[in-house]
Amino acid sequence: MNHDLVRAILDRRLIEFTYKAGRLRRAEPHDYGLKNRVECLLAYQISGESESGAPHGWKQFDVGEMRQLRVLDRGFAGTRADSGQRHRAWDTLFARVS
Repeated sequence: MNHDLVRAILDRRLIEFTYKAGRLRRAEPHDYGLKNRVECLLAYQISGESESGAPHGWKQFDVGEMRQLRVLDRGFAGTRADSGQRHRAWDTLFARVS
């Protein structure tokens, strides 16, 4: 379990990281847990690159592919109560933003 991700979710703080071999991304972490024995993060990406070409939006990340993770001082409001928010069914949920 990545304690920095848990802390970022509980404190509602933005994270910054690189994903796979890509460039820097910035996101609001929302759900963090295990799905099919893989640590995953559901986040709302607010900047950076993406394989889909969309720099903004809901994305699920394999935590094992995240590098240079930093919890930023900048916070975010919390859960996005919009129709696009898609909390997943988790095998084990470590943390969820309130």
